[in-house]
Amino acid sequence: MERICIPREEFGERVRKAQKLMAEQGIDVMFAFANEAEPQFVRYLSDYWPSFETAAVLFGRKGDPLLLIGPESLTYAEDRSKIRDIRRIKCFRESSNPEYPGVKLDTLEEALEAVRTDTIKTLAVAGYNLLPYIVYEDLKKALERFGDVQIVRGDDLLMTLRKVKSPAELACLRKAGEITVKALENELAHIKPGMTEQQVCGYAMEAIYANGGEMEAYPFWTLAGKGSNQAISRPRNKVIQKQDYVHLNVGARYEGYAASLARGVFFGEPDPWAYDAIKAAYEAAEVVAAELYEGNQAGTVAQKYFEQLAKTGHDRNTLYGPCHASGLMEGEPPWIEIDSDYVLQENMCYCIDIFLGNENGYGLRVEESARVGKDKAEIYTPFPREIIRM
Repeated sequence: MERICIPREEFGERVRKAQKLMAEQGIDVMFAFANEAEPQFVRYLSDYWPSFETAAVLFGRKGDPLLLIGPESLTYAEDRSKIRDIRRIKCFRESSNPEYPGVKLDTLEEALEAVRTDTIKTLAVAGYNLLPYIVYEDLKKALERFGDVQIVRGDDLLMTLRKVKSPAELACLRKAGEITVKALENELAHIKPGMTEQQVCGYAMEAIYANGGEMEAYPFWTLAGKGSNQAISRPRNKVIQKQDYVHLNVGARYEGYAASLARGVFFGEPDPWAYDAIKAAYEAAEVVAAELYEGNQAGTVAQKYFEQLAKTGHDRNTLYGPCHASGLMEGEPPWIEIDSDYVLQENMCYCIDIFLGNENGYGLRVEESARVGKDKAEIYTPFPREIIRM
């Protein structure tokens, strides 16, 4: 059976579509940056995922792109990248700052000269929030030879292309969802009092690798008892007790694409607040899934979500709106929030992400990965919305 993946030609199409938008928006050069934690823009354009070092994809309004990498990554990049013209540049080295004395490296000036088709007046940086000072300073210095060049944010340009998923992307996301479900199932098959939160996560990782996943979609967690009201966390060396409620969050990455799923487990007699809150979260998830259809206003989805939570009194326990987009990152723009002002399109993908926590230190999350459909969401991490008791 042929492996599900993004075909090579789709990477070239992405660059060409970006070049068309660049011409429309008056951008001469795109500099798409990535690091190991947030590889999204470089992975989208090249399929390369930096490790230790950082990377960028550089291209003008016409012509082929370059992949810019650190000095150590050449054989790795040649093995993975769909961009064949690869340049090694010192400022993309790892943070321990090896000097590489005597090694012939490329320069940013040479790379910019190679991709420009005319004068460079505007350069857009995608991954603007990620750019390290050393790379930014080297980029500014390299641009000096081209005159007065304005540096602008380029994230929105590439996100315009990324927000509606292609058939190949949807296939990868569904596969990531399938693996994510298996990861949660493996946790539930092994979890018991006396284990640590970290041990539980180990069973999820076992299932991810055993079923063809690349690795986790994000540093996911298990949180038991008090301290489970952490909206973002990591597993602790805390031991699960016989009466704990345990908050499980898992996510697998497949061919770069991320899925996520969260449920909770009760050991012993359920805590009244947590029992009521998880029922409220399931009801809210049902409402949100029904609202994820083509043509609906994103703000309307959030409004319906908060109205549903208010019916159960849990609107005061939530932290943010009900969804964030998902794709090459588990969390990517756009979010769905009460002030969101855009229309949903079919094949946009989101995580339905319902976090509830209280002031006593207890919390939970119900999370599912979903595709915007014609009439309602397609959930591609299908798992029963039911109370789980051990």
